[in-house]
Amino acid sequence: MQLAIFVEKAVRHLYMNILMNKSFDTGLPFMKMHGLGNDFVVLDRRAHSAALSKNQIIAIADRHQGVGFDQLAVIESGPTDAHLVFFNADGSTSGACGNATRCIARYLMDETGKDSLELTTERGILLAQEAGDGLVSVNMGLPQLEWNEVPLAEEVDTLALPIDGAPTATGMGNPHCTFFVDNADAIDLETEGPKFEHHPLYPERTNVQFATLLGPDHIRMRVWERGVGVTMASGSSSCATAVAAARRGLTGRKVQIDLDGGTLWINWCDDGVWMAGGTAHVFNGTFSAAWLEAHR
Repeated sequence: MQLAIFVEKAVRHLYMNILMNKSFDTGLPFMKMHGLGNDFVVLDRRAHSAALSKNQIIAIADRHQGVGFDQLAVIESGPTDAHLVFFNADGSTSGACGNATRCIARYLMDETGKDSLELTTERGILLAQEAGDGLVSVNMGLPQLEWNEVPLAEEVDTLALPIDGAPTATGMGNPHCTFFVDNADAIDLETEGPKFEHHPLYPERTNVQFATLLGPDHIRMRVWERGVGVTMASGSSSCATAVAAARRGLTGRKVQIDLDGGTLWINWCDDGVWMAGGTAHVFNGTFSAAWLEAHR
């Protein structure tokens, strides 16, 4: 076991050295990761300074002619262990991405040997920790519960919005709209998701969740992500759903959430919303210079 860990770290170190010595002319290295099927292309700009255009981001997101992702995540140097920037599949920016944060935290913990990290995002400083049994835990920060923080277009009760189904609005660095329904699996996400993503009450669009209470502190949830579509999992959506359920008195503050891609454990504490789950570093690759130029 120790030998396997040593070999994995050595391979990661070698890969970082390759990145440091590559020029843009020879292509752009990337990593493919996922958290419960919520998948990401990750660029390490600490090692390679090249930036992507919106057209290139959209091209990379294409699952037939690119690589495909729910979010593109960029690692940059910063005042903490690293600074993270996120983009959606439509090229728009995303203020938060919990599962990508956990995946990158695992990568950085393996790289540095640390079992805790401080990462900065648009949300501010997020803490990440080794959670044991292959899990990584990230503090996604305190939820935003006021209408202007989410943000919403007008002052309304965020606990029960004036929308059919009375969903709950929550900000987790990005906006969320959570419906509690009898059977989340019966919801047609392709129809219902975009309808609410573009609701006029959400000026920046919104992520949409459909959640069903399975038992005490146990939720089944499915998600439509703004700028992406149906995803197998979403960390910030899971945090928002847990907060909404606790505020409505449906659960306590510590819950298990079952998503299409697996399970996350959410704990709404005084210092923020902690999320724990598994991660996977699937493969490393390189975008060719010619392909990037063609999609400039």
